[in-house]
Amino acid sequence: MDKGYSKKIGILGGTFNPIHTGHMILAQNALEYCSLDKVLIMPSGCSYLKDPSMIVDKRHRIEMARLAIEDNEAFELSLIETDRPGNSYTYETLEILCEQDPHVRYHYIIGEDTLFGMESWRYPERIFSKCTVVCAQREGRSDDLLDEKVRYLKEKFDADIVIMDVPEVAISSSMIRKLLAEGKSCRYYIDDKVAAYIKDNGLYR
Repeated sequence: MDKGYSKKIGILGGTFNPIHTGHMILAQNALEYCSLDKVLIMPSGCSYLKDPSMIVDKRHRIEMARLAIEDNEAFELSLIETDRPGNSYTYETLEILCEQDPHVRYHYIIGEDTLFGMESWRYPERIFSKCTVVCAQREGRSDDLLDEKVRYLKEKFDADIVIMDVPEVAISSSMIRKLLAEGKSCRYYIDDKVAAYIKDNGLYR
């Protein structure tokens, strides 16, 4: 492996409010596409980009993530952001991880919409310097737009970006919350164990 890296580890972060099948498919696709050793499933702590009143307590999001990944030995729950006080910033997370193990090359796994918004994140240049960004394409969006954005980010930030030739699964946590609030089924959108946990704890009513 180049540049002295002994491992390639993926990171799939998010509020996971709740975690759903789309998250798991994205992580699995990145694992295989980039030949990663494992993927860290990383619930966010306090996201400065989202309204905290709309997000269930982190203890629920952690447990739902744990249940969703417990049958996949290639996925590992990471509490680095939920254990850290204050807002969760991706650049801080990556710098902590790289300092802890400089021989790992981290691969930050995202969907295409996220790639188009990353420049507005806190210190994007520090994010791109610490990881390879692995992006799933959004079905229906022009490849030319994506190619143009990738070229721009590479030129501005010297970013290392991998575009997976597998489409992003069009499932969102907001869609699932809406279905649950309306008393509709979310079967196949979320893991059965996650669905049971949501029901048992009266979440998203």
